[in-house]
Amino acid sequence: MTEWADTPLRGCRVLIVEDDYFIASDLAEALQELGAIVLGPISSLNDALQLVSKSEPRIAVLDINLGQDQVYPLADALQARGVPFIFATGYSGSVISDHYRHIPRCQKPVQALVVAKLLARQLNPRPMQRS
Repeated sequence: MTEWADTPLRGCRVLIVEDDYFIASDLAEALQELGAIVLGPISSLNDALQLVSKSEPRIAVLDINLGQDQVYPLADALQARGVPFIFATGYSGSVISDHYRHIPRCQKPVQALVVAKLLARQLNPRPMQRS
């Protein structure tokens, strides 16, 4: 991960919501190597909602399926606060709620550098070019 030295994630508070310990741990470690301040990882919807109500993530990585819950209420809370996020999921795009089909998605198993680049793109979206 160190080859991406000029990371826009340096000092950025990144919330990770993932119920698979190994995926969450690997992703957290990789993002920390890039200078991100990782919040979590959090494995349950309720814990994530509580954390978001008390802290201010700048961006988030969300697994859609968290055991018996889906992450959509958290996605709603993040959108209401203007916090961008991406999905890291095994779900295909056709299974994702229509309301969230436009959200960038990393297919599991995720590659940390791909996640980092998607996060960076969400933080600094390119302006639309005028014709």
